[in-house]
Order: sequence, then structure tokens, then C-alpha cells
Amino acid sequence: MTKPDMLQLHTLLGDYPNTAALKMAAVASPRLGFEFSGEKLPQNSFKAVVRGEFDIAELAIVTYLQALAHGKPVTLLPAVVMAIPPHPCLACNTAQGLLRPADLAGKRIGIRAHSVTTVAWVRGILANDYGVDLERVQWVAFEDPHVPECIEPPNVTRAPAGKTLLGMLHAGELDAGVVMASDQKDGRLQPVIPEPQAALQRWRERHNVRPLNHVMVIHRDLARAQPWVADEMLRLLQQSAAQAPHMPGADSMQFGIEALRPTLDLIIHYAFQQRLIPRRFAVDELFNM
Repeated sequence: MTKPDMLQLHTLLGDYPNTAALKMAAVASPRLGFEFSGEKLPQNSFKAVVRGEFDIAELAIVTYLQALAHGKPVTLLPAVVMAIPPHPCLACNTAQGLLRPADLAGKRIGIRAHSVTTVAWVRGILANDYGVDLERVQWVAFEDPHVPECIEPPNVTRAPAGKTLLGMLHAGELDAGVVMASDQKDGRLQPVIPEPQAALQRWRERHNVRPLNHVMVIHRDLARAQPWVADEMLRLLQQSAAQAPHMPGADSMQFGIEALRPTLDLIIHYAFQQRLIPRRFAVDELFNM
């Protein structure tokens, strides 16, 4: 039961091992209460987050960068709640022939949306590590950007209505696609980047980064009016993550500005290169209240 004097926060947060203790109230605050959204896929509510409809919310980092660029009322908290290693995510249908990064010019690559964070990571890796000219690739998107002011480049087209990324990829209507590792378990799809786990490890060591996708944001008005809320939220997230002993890897349990700085700097660089944002932000700008 919540106390009458507790601050109730309209909250968007996915169901992950590192958030389970918080969502089940095994970790709690004497000052904060949470009204969690029932949305099972947090990305379905990211447009609402950008509009300022949540007090505290999970948000993709590239969506946050675009929100910052367009003056949306959210501010970043230095906490990661979900991370996906990008290198294995670009896959091709082996029935159509095995593709490598050097083969991608002129090819049709399916993506959920142009501004999806995993897609931005994959494009940045292709361009910077494999010399792929991103403008010579045809990107086929299935969703609009979460920040409506963002304009897609001319080599991004919308998939036909009623089609799915995996369906088109399996049917040979796409040459490759950015998909989840679970989508590749049946063997029909194979990673485009050779030896993706080894490539991932080299990339991590070269840039001193750890992949991140979804971070936490706070409504800017709340952050300014009640600055203690951000610190209390970070404390709760860290305590919740500490109760996830079987969490695979540690990329989804990153906290603190300095710990995140190299990775944030790299995703800012990639996003600017891809014209997802109008200028290169300094990392510290991301946390301005």
C-alpha cells in the first residue's frame, strides 16, 4: 500500500531481470511510489515518453538524443536497463547466399525504424569498421521515428503495409535485416559480420565501450522541481539490478556518467555521422536539467 505523502510517478519500465525487484516492490522507496504502465513492449510507448507523458521512463538512447535535439521535456539519467550486442544483429537469409559487409552496396536491408538504436550501432560499425557507404544501401523501415520532427534520408523507404521484417527476409524480399539473436536460432539466418562475437570483443576493447540501448529518463519539469527524485531513482535501479544474479552479462547494468561516457560519446558520434542529430553533443549536455 502506498502512503499518502509518497510521490507517485507515472512510469514506463520493461520487464527485465535487472528491473524485476523494483517492479515487484522487493526494492522500494519510502518517498516514491510507481504507477507502472501495462505496456509489455516499452518501445511502443516511446512516442508518449518523448511527448512528456511519463514522469520516469525507459527510452532508447538514440531516441533520447533526437528528443534532446528537438527540445523535448526529458532528461537523461545515467542508468542502462537494456543492452544488445550489435554485431550479431545484422543477418542475411543463407538461402539467398551469404552476404558480407563488402556486399551491401545496393542491397535492401530491413530495419524496424531508421532511428532504432541497434540500427544506429550497426550502421556506425559498418561505416567505420568495414568501410560501407551507408548511402548506397537501401534501408526498408517498418515504423516511423519516435521523434516526429526527424526526417529520414531518401534511401530509407517504407515497407509495404501488412509485411513484416522477418517475413520479407525469409521470403527473399530483403537481402538482410537487423534482427534479434532469437530470430536466428533456426539457422535460416546468419550474421553478415564475420565471427560477430570476436568482432564485438575487438570493438569493445578498441573503443573502451559497452553496448547500451535503453536508458532511463526523467521528465524535465519533475527533475527541476524535485531534484532528489533522480538520485532516489538511480539508487532503486542499482539495488534492483544487484538482485539479478542470473543476468546474462553486465551491459544492462551500467550506472554513472563516467562509466557511460565512452559509450555515450561513441553513439553520439555515430548518430551525428548518420545525420540522426544536427550536431555532436558533449556527453555532459545529455544530463542538463
